[in-house]
Amino acid sequence: MSDTDGPANVLFVVMDTVRKRNLSVYGYDRPTTPNLEDFAEEAQVFEEAVAPAPWTLPVHASLFTGLYPSQHRATQENPYLEGVTTLAESLSAADYATACYSSNAWITPYTNLTDGFDDQDNFFQVMPGDTLSGPLSKAWKTMNDSDTLRGFADLLVKMGNTAHEFFAKEGGGDSKTPGIVDRVQEFVAEAEDDGQEWFTFVNLMDAHLPYHPPEEFAEEFAPGVDSTEVCQNSKEYNCGARDIDDDEWEDIVGLYDAEIAHIDHHLGRLFDWLRETDRWEDTMVVVCADHGELHGEHDLYGHEFCIYDPLVNVPLLVKGPGLDGGERDEETQVELQDLYHTVLDYAGVDPEVGGPGVGADGEAAEPLDPARSLLSADYRDFASTSGPERTRFSAHAEGDLDDIAFVDYHQPVVELRQLESKASDAGVTLETDSRFYSRMRAARRPDAKFVRNERIPDEAYRLDRDPGETENLLGADGEVQDDLADEDEDDAEAVGDVESALGVFEREIDGEWDDVGDEDVLDDMGEEAKDRLQDLGYIE
Repeated sequence: MSDTDGPANVLFVVMDTVRKRNLSVYGYDRPTTPNLEDFAEEAQVFEEAVAPAPWTLPVHASLFTGLYPSQHRATQENPYLEGVTTLAESLSAADYATACYSSNAWITPYTNLTDGFDDQDNFFQVMPGDTLSGPLSKAWKTMNDSDTLRGFADLLVKMGNTAHEFFAKEGGGDSKTPGIVDRVQEFVAEAEDDGQEWFTFVNLMDAHLPYHPPEEFAEEFAPGVDSTEVCQNSKEYNCGARDIDDDEWEDIVGLYDAEIAHIDHHLGRLFDWLRETDRWEDTMVVVCADHGELHGEHDLYGHEFCIYDPLVNVPLLVKGPGLDGGERDEETQVELQDLYHTVLDYAGVDPEVGGPGVGADGEAAEPLDPARSLLSADYRDFASTSGPERTRFSAHAEGDLDDIAFVDYHQPVVELRQLESKASDAGVTLETDSRFYSRMRAARRPDAKFVRNERIPDEAYRLDRDPGETENLLGADGEVQDDLADEDEDDAEAVGDVESALGVFEREIDGEWDDVGDEDVLDDMGEEAKDRLQDLGYIE
């Protein structure tokens, strides 16, 4: 484990929906992230970081458990985390002060993602987290458990969503970042007054739709653009009910860049405060995105219905002992769930305080795997490290999967229902054998990627020469096309390697998908899972 000279504090920042391409720290030609550029002089910057899914809930569950979505099962099919010890629970058991501040509706007590945090606030416009986790949460559950009162509870959710959308148009609904940064400072000071090391996790939502950046940032990156006039609903575009021309895309991207610059500004403010108060050197700082965003590529808008690289190849910067500050790693492929192991390693905390495989709360605990800690000299060298079988695939013992990352996208239940609603309103008929209804998985390494799709043909790409994933190497028979293979004779070998790796993943994690009919998209969910989705306002 890591040997630190002082307190082992952790600041973990997720920039929600932030695409790597739009960050100046990654070479973007607009100055969206000057503070992250400064941070990069002290941090290691990873080019090949991969998210395990293209949306918030399963990615955060993986960050908090070290597990793939098919292991922790917090997906749209079953939208809450249960039965596993979280990172925050392990750190709290080791007497860390823990806090989670977010304005993302999925990171709340309702989904269990805030389990283990001593303090949490989701910064909702209408219903703040201290209310949700206090007496009102008990009343809310009572209402939702009653057939008589359920309709009234649903009405309150809809009213809250309407209010949120109204305030967002005024630039306030998603701009919770200033308040979150202030809250972090208060929490850190209080923790240190109590003599505790601290773990603070924040999710910053500015770059998530809808894009209504503060005026000073909009003036720089989207001058003259009225954010209420551009398309702010990805489902309208994706279902074919709304078209977006090049000029409108330019306006949309400008607003998106302004939101990212707003995040960067306040991260700079937080980092400066840590330096000025002599906390910086004793703090591991992790900055990443949970997923990216599409702006018309592959004829898609948002972050649903695909697992292309703009969504899953995410930014990652880490400052900590043993990492090469100021260096850019262009080769090592990192899986975001490895950050679970990295933080435990840095903190020197055993997640199995209740015994082998058991956390302090009696639930399953993913043990620390040295091969998954960025601080380890043996990072991603699975064959040279020892540990329980459940932390890795058996193929890892031979070193066959050291450079492979996996993406695991379950049924897009919530997004699909919203899409169907928009399509119905516009008189558009959606094809059921389409990506909208498909579960997806991928095996990826920096040079090649294989995507298994449930209802549409599989895909394979050579990322080293086709980073935009525009040339599917697979023919109708599922084999690498001869005319393309002739151009580069190792295409078939590279595609075969990642396809074989995906087969290992499917056999050892979850097996193959069960057949699911169109009418069964929601039918196989438990009533509690449906209730939670209704509570969050995602289904009727």
